[in-house]
Amino acid sequence: MRKSHTDRPVFRKSSYSGAANSNCVEVTLTDEGADMKVEGEDGSAVLHFTAEEWTAFVTGVLNREFDRP
Repeated sequence: MRKSHTDRPVFRKSSYSGAANSNCVEVTLTDEGADMKVEGEDGSAVLHFTAEEWTAFVTGVLNREFDRP
């Protein structure tokens, strides 16, 4: 897991997210899989995904399974 100098995980948001968009989530990869939280909310709940769950999610995105009809 990437950590900052304060030993906290370093979250990043998608390059597709605009600077003015405040409805973004941030993700950090961990040894176990991935963690996700609401952008800029340090005290917000963090969703934890196993490596298998994260791979299934990313595969679904790449296969456009979540696109709107």
